[in-house]
Amino acid sequence: MKKYRHSFNTAEKSRIIEMAWEDRTPFEAIERLFALNSNQLVSFMRSELKLGSFKVWRKRMGGRQTKHLSLRPAGILRGYCKTQYKHSRGK
Repeated sequence: MKKYRHSFNTAEKSRIIEMAWEDRTPFEAIERLFALNSNQLVSFMRSELKLGSFKVWRKRMGGRQTKHLSLRPAGILRGYCKTQYKHSRGK
């Protein structure tokens, strides 16, 4: 597995990790935005997460159809769930 060669700032690292954990964000979106293919993303996550968190993430992502555009069911058109981004209401 090739190590990723990118240097990301803290905000970028945080966003990559967030996108990697999201069920509906495909790996292809991460690759398009941050130039990390799925193998490089695994390497990135291994280096950025604690071992236990990395193992949970790998287990969770294994076989998840929504993470691959080619495996994604036809009914899923968005890269996120409707309730994922909550907005404050007039507070």
